[in-house]
Amino acid sequence: MTSFAGDSEEVPEDPKARAYRLETARRIFAGPVEFLLSAPKLEFLPEPKVAEIAFAGRSNVGKSSLLNALTGRAGIARTSNTPGRTQELNVFDVGEPLAFRLIDMPGYGYAEAPKDVVRDWKALVFDYLRGRAALKRVLLLIDARHGIKPVDAEIMGLLDKAAVSYQIVLTKGDKIKPTALAGTARAVGEVARTHPAAYPHVLTTSAEKGEGIPELRAAVVAAVTA
Repeated sequence: MTSFAGDSEEVPEDPKARAYRLETARRIFAGPVEFLLSAPKLEFLPEPKVAEIAFAGRSNVGKSSLLNALTGRAGIARTSNTPGRTQELNVFDVGEPLAFRLIDMPGYGYAEAPKDVVRDWKALVFDYLRGRAALKRVLLLIDARHGIKPVDAEIMGLLDKAAVSYQIVLTKGDKIKPTALAGTARAVGEVARTHPAAYPHVLTTSAEKGEGIPELRAAVVAAVTA
């Protein structure tokens, strides 16, 4: 799997440069990756001394599975069959010495979530997006089978308003045919190009098959070092 621009595929990369980029990212994630803490409020987060990459997405988009695949560690991010269960910011340290942090944000868009849970989620996420100086990029996960839903579009608008750089990552790419996946990626990319804070390239992944994971690792490292 690869990445797609909004109106055309990106210019082919030199094979040697691509291999170096992917291997560099692989080596970083092959090093220490550890769960640090869960923060129900911003004051519980560690001091913003290193770059942070946040993962956002609808409930059951496959965020925990993708984080497990990204880090190469089964179970580092706990999966749940109960949508909307995670309501805290989960923090993971990457590298030794510490290179950057991954922030697993609470899933959004669960229709049956109590109103007070939704309110608390919005307050936590809004505060984090607006006030976290260490935040380098948000990776916005979208289910490849469904594309951008209204609640996703709402989050994209929020990220634009907060002027937070974000990149769309399609999950569960193995659940649809390759031609359909490519079409969804291009359609989503076209939407992304209309949003000022969105990175123009869409990544396609499958946590189950491991497809697109090397590119995702490289995208994280590129965002950290940008």
